[in-house]
Amino acid sequence: MGHGHDHGHTATGSHRGLLAGVLAISVGIFAVEVVGAIVTGSLALLADAGHVLADAGGVALALGATLLAARPASGRRTFGWARAEILAAAVNGLILSGIGVYVFIEGIRRLVDPADVEPGGMALFGVIGLVGNLIGVALLYRARSASLNMKGAFLEVATDTATSVGVLIAAAVIAWTGFTRADPMVSVLIGLIIVPRAVKLLREAVSILLETAPADIDLDQIRAHITGLDHVKDIHDLHVLTVTSGLPVLSAHVVVDDSCFHDGHAPQLLDSLQTCLAGHFDVEHSTFQLEPAGHADHEHPTHR
Repeated sequence: MGHGHDHGHTATGSHRGLLAGVLAISVGIFAVEVVGAIVTGSLALLADAGHVLADAGGVALALGATLLAARPASGRRTFGWARAEILAAAVNGLILSGIGVYVFIEGIRRLVDPADVEPGGMALFGVIGLVGNLIGVALLYRARSASLNMKGAFLEVATDTATSVGVLIAAAVIAWTGFTRADPMVSVLIGLIIVPRAVKLLREAVSILLETAPADIDLDQIRAHITGLDHVKDIHDLHVLTVTSGLPVLSAHVVVDDSCFHDGHAPQLLDSLQTCLAGHFDVEHSTFQLEPAGHADHEHPTHR
């Protein structure tokens, strides 16, 4: 006995336009900074361009995942491609982690062997990159909590913004003092900011892929609510997982009074169970097996 839903619409799907806009901005910033690196000879700008390119790839992954996630369910993929969003979020987390480690290591290397840069041109192209990234941040700010994918995209643009600010700070210090090690010092700080956030995003994505119960859902409270309903004797084989952002699902075996199977009360009880979950725990998709006492004795031990 269950409750059907359309799984084609995901939390990220309604923000495809935002992702497409941010992707276009990121590609533009990449092109501008590559030109700037060639013109000024700035390794910092070239590294930042690589950073932007990697983040643009992450946004492209997120956008592609939303297109896949919007495809309808089929006989083989009963939830459609909704899980593609989480796979993309995991890839984004790996990319961000790699970028953070690279920025940190490269910053250490440049502390030992600083590179000569032309601070004026570096600042000019850094400002262009900063303005573009700020537009991207503004576009994604309100949607950043809609899903892991949107969070990943927002973090990528935010790290680009931090890098642009770092480029400008380094350019100003070098121009005013000639202290070329300002560039790698800022790079190390940026690396220290990127890595913890990337690890957090990756941990959340992996948790969903491993079908861990959502952190905001208390299984003990669910048991208490369900067993508190009239005619419910017990609950077992309770599973709660997240298919994709905004789509938790629950299944359980519910032991009920034998009379429910004779007096026609089972449908009403099923409605009560699903209303309880949707109202108290925001779980709209639930599947219950109603069973009489003693039925669990006939089930495989792993289902008790």
